[in-house]
Amino acid sequence: MRKRAPVTHALFDMDGVLLDTEIIYTRVTQQIVGRYGKTFDWSIKSNMIGRRAEESSRYLVDALELPISPEDYLRERDELMKREFPSCLELPGAQRLVTHLDRHDIPIAVASSSSRELFEIKTRNHPWFSMFDAVVTGDDPEIERGKPAPDIFLHAAKLIDATPSTTLVFEDAPSGLAAALAAGMRTVVVPDPNMDLSRYDGAELILESLLKFSPRDFGLPAI
Repeated sequence: MRKRAPVTHALFDMDGVLLDTEIIYTRVTQQIVGRYGKTFDWSIKSNMIGRRAEESSRYLVDALELPISPEDYLRERDELMKREFPSCLELPGAQRLVTHLDRHDIPIAVASSSSRELFEIKTRNHPWFSMFDAVVTGDDPEIERGKPAPDIFLHAAKLIDATPSTTLVFEDAPSGLAAALAAGMRTVVVPDPNMDLSRYDGAELILESLLKFSPRDFGLPAI
């Protein structure tokens, strides 16, 4: 790893990075599309992950040629997911890393394409999210464009007084990586095992789990 200025701030995507919600998205979506004899697999999901709900739902309906509108799909999906999200689990190393950065006064924020309503439901049983200095969701009125545009990361950085070049982003989605790179930020990705790693060109580091992250490699206090 080439020598760079130490990281001073950190931004986290939520789904697939901090919380294990992707399994719920997959299960609920398959329940809906299965009624039409369709299969929701990674050839479809890999192009949806990390994007705003409206954009990903349009892609799904077109890709699978579903006889419903994107709006109808989202309405049903959200109602089903609201019942399941309170039971979602944290991903390995997530709370440990967030707690470590908070303990050492490293400003941190969430930058998630999820809506604020779903964010609140997902984190209901995870009080450690109170350690974040700011939370930005995809329906924030300040965010004109969703990932892969850099808007959400730039706004989150502004809220915690971060300089992009010394800000580290944790992502799992190719669209999130593209957004972070467009924002001029350093990026660590923790992809789903089903994702094609060739889609993460430009990431500074690819990890199997946040448990593998070494803060000292980025100029942060060692765990």
